[in-house]
Amino acid sequence: MGVQSNTTLKASPRVSTRKRSTTLQHLIDLDSNGNKIANNNIGSSSSSSSSPFNSEHEEIPSTVSYCTFVFAFTEYECLKQQKLKRHKLLQLLSFVKTNKNSVPVQVLSSLISMISANLFRPLPPPSNPSITADFPDDEDPMSAFSPVWSHLQLVYDILIRLVINNDPKVLRQYIDNQFVINLLALFQSEDPRERDSLKNVYHRIYSRFTFYRAFMRKSMNDVFLHYVFETERHCGIRELLEIWGSIINGFTVPLKEEHKLFLMRVLIPFHKTKGMQAYHRQLAYCVSQFVQKEPVLGGIVVRGILRYWPVTNCQKEVLLIGELEELVEDIDPDQYRKLALPLCNQITRCLNSWNSQVAERALYVWNNEHFVKMISVAMEEVFPVVVEGMEKNLKWHWSKSVRQLTENVKVMLEEMDPILYSKCLQEIDLRGSKAHQAEIKRKQNWDRIEMAAARHQYLQPPHFICV
Repeated sequence: MGVQSNTTLKASPRVSTRKRSTTLQHLIDLDSNGNKIANNNIGSSSSSSSSPFNSEHEEIPSTVSYCTFVFAFTEYECLKQQKLKRHKLLQLLSFVKTNKNSVPVQVLSSLISMISANLFRPLPPPSNPSITADFPDDEDPMSAFSPVWSHLQLVYDILIRLVINNDPKVLRQYIDNQFVINLLALFQSEDPRERDSLKNVYHRIYSRFTFYRAFMRKSMNDVFLHYVFETERHCGIRELLEIWGSIINGFTVPLKEEHKLFLMRVLIPFHKTKGMQAYHRQLAYCVSQFVQKEPVLGGIVVRGILRYWPVTNCQKEVLLIGELEELVEDIDPDQYRKLALPLCNQITRCLNSWNSQVAERALYVWNNEHFVKMISVAMEEVFPVVVEGMEKNLKWHWSKSVRQLTENVKVMLEEMDPILYSKCLQEIDLRGSKAHQAEIKRKQNWDRIEMAAARHQYLQPPHFICV
């Protein structure tokens, strides 16, 4: 009887040929006691109920193998094969979604290989190499939609599902440092859809793979430094800064020295780049997060922005004025006196700008309560500079709206300290009269010199040279 029973157990796999092999192996992996006889009994008793699952597992390797082939979407390729690959990618995505934490190791390895074959490819050369992304935040000059996106979109969806649904310790042997670096290099893609998917995948890896966080931060810093100090061209700076904004939001207080150095050596120099308008909103958010966590850093940030202030770019000036206004609200009040004068010097230069947008934006700063509070701390130092700038605008500025706004600010300043304001006006008049007298004296001196030269030329006989 024992022989017959043994023969029955061995024959059960033969009846189903290879259709049971993957399922049996899967059951063996799940059985921690390694009881092979029990597994065979379970497989034979539940063969009818597990048939769809078995067939699905059997089709996965061939599906993954087919999806490894990369289409270039040229006119010479077969459209049916492209559609077939998309259909198979949809099957893989459905498989990954339904099998949470239960993807076999062999399938997981082949899936990562397929993902690498599709994603890690040489990117096409830039469509416009001379462009510097000098555009507003809602415009993306470096956008070129890739024809391969219909396949890439599904590959990114499969990858993010694998990252979310599987244990990072299991994925660690497949998603290593080189895999992360290859993902980071893809941020150079000109397709904004791919960069957005990359942002989600990269951030998910950062949040779940805690053992890679330091390496991923350093890799992003290298990209930033290369952009700021060498090339000033990169398509994915906006997306990388969005990732950093989320990372900074999770920093604990007090901040580590590494994070403070990132603020001073990377984020602040970002304000000098030509393409700052394209990612200024994300950059300002990162900087404000640092100042909100440690208000003492506000002084370093304000001085850094003033050091990189643009000379001829009016759009950048408008953006930086707005950023400074927001930073003033989070700065430590103990630093008001130190920052009041340099900040007011720059704001005054801006309100005297011949560009009406810059001048108006600088005048609107005076509606900010925190800014006015900063000025009130150092009125003796700040008022002479501000009052002189106001008087220049009222006399010389060409824009009627700028003159009207200047008049409103002047009324507010007079109400703050009328005695000091009148004193500043007297000093301005005194300096003007002294300058006028100096100009008259200088003109008189030149007149005397010209008369002496003319008299000397009249008295001295002419010299003739014979040739």
